[in-house]
Amino acid sequence: MIDFHFKSDYEIKSTTKFSDWISRIIESEGYTKGQIDYIFCTDDYLLNLNQEYLNHDTYTDIITFDYTVGKKVSGDVFISTERVRDNAKEYVVDFNEELLRVMSHGLLHLMGYGDKTEKERVLMRKKEEEKIKLFHVEH
Repeated sequence: MIDFHFKSDYEIKSTTKFSDWISRIIESEGYTKGQIDYIFCTDDYLLNLNQEYLNHDTYTDIITFDYTVGKKVSGDVFISTERVRDNAKEYVVDFNEELLRVMSHGLLHLMGYGDKTEKERVLMRKKEEEKIKLFHVEH
């Protein structure tokens, strides 16, 4: 099951479209769907999580808590929509495209993709691009 929670002013209008897209990403990687919660929040909300659970005192766009077991994807994906908006401006991309990138990024982490090394970052970016394209595929 995929659930969306809103702890900021931002709200997804068509959660069904996003749920279908997330399901396609999971299937495209050979995984099955467990419980996945996307929590859209503010910078301060995410900063508090970063400080409390990861001992990082920095703003970030996403924090993912992974509960995946085997090939069944489960987790909590916290996204700061303020950070996504700032990143979209910085990288000169549409807010919705940057949001899709961050949402797919968190999901890819739940399926074992990393981003610590340059090689991992290159693969992660390639996978993000591939998964963003799936958003516009209707089934």
